[in-house]
Amino acid sequence: MEPIVGIFLSILSSISGQLGPNYDPLFFDVMIYIFGTMMFTIFLLGIIAFWLRVHGWAYKDNREKWVDELDRHFEREGIGLIPDNGKYW
Repeated sequence: MEPIVGIFLSILSSISGQLGPNYDPLFFDVMIYIFGTMMFTIFLLGIIAFWLRVHGWAYKDNREKWVDELDRHFEREGIGLIPDNGKYW
């Protein structure tokens, strides 16, 4: 346990040392750029994954087989259709 805490404290002291009088602009700027690039990449991948989940590569890709079977059943039984005889308006 102590080696883990020692490693953590040494990393923390080396990073916090960059924020005081020992500020190294190159270190800090590169870290910010790398972190920002990683976050932007994760954001873009999330948007792409969501779009593919919703739309798929084609129309049939995002519809599972049971959804198609359920739609056929509803159409066959007339479930969920809006009546057009004016009775409910």
